[in-house]
Amino acid sequence: MAKLQPVFKYIQERDYQKVCADMLAFTCQRDESTIDEIWFVEHDPVFTVGRNGNESNLLQATDIPLIHSDRGGDITYHGPGQLIVYCLMDIKRLHIGVKSLVHGLEKIVIDYLARFSVVGSRIENAPGVYVNNQKLASLGLRIRNGRAFHGLAINIDMDLTPFSYIHPCGLEDMRAVQLTQLGIQESRDQVALALSELILEQFYS
Repeated sequence: MAKLQPVFKYIQERDYQKVCADMLAFTCQRDESTIDEIWFVEHDPVFTVGRNGNESNLLQATDIPLIHSDRGGDITYHGPGQLIVYCLMDIKRLHIGVKSLVHGLEKIVIDYLARFSVVGSRIENAPGVYVNNQKLASLGLRIRNGRAFHGLAINIDMDLTPFSYIHPCGLEDMRAVQLTQLGIQESRDQVALALSELILEQFYS
């Protein structure tokens, strides 16, 4: 039987807590027939700490809000010039486990980079995508009754300074990198379109 194709949405709301509340509401209200949704978002500056995170990984006080999130993972930064891809997916219906979802999302970013002859890689027990041991994409998920929400964040063209105020994802001496530094000059919309195609290929073909 053909898999239900997801709906891709550009969310204009930039407030992290509001978007998270909307994701949770969608996830709690959906049923077996609800179509998956992939949300593309850009957040106002915010540090977020996952359920397994530690505030000590924020190295100095800043004016940037620090918010505790119900996703997995440790601390990360979101801000303008970064694309957030929230994956509201029924993984039970897709017949995939959490590990397959994580690896699949990492593969999507790695395959995107390969289009530009850039080599992306994984690090064991540190979800995300790295280029030359620098972090390009962060990944944190929550699963509720077989349905996933939250997702990944990929740095496109942003001020990376706030990453120096934290141990990104709890990793000491980890630097952040972005697409423009890798010679990839694509807009947020272009990146979102490419990732949409790869998400369909990875999970819904």
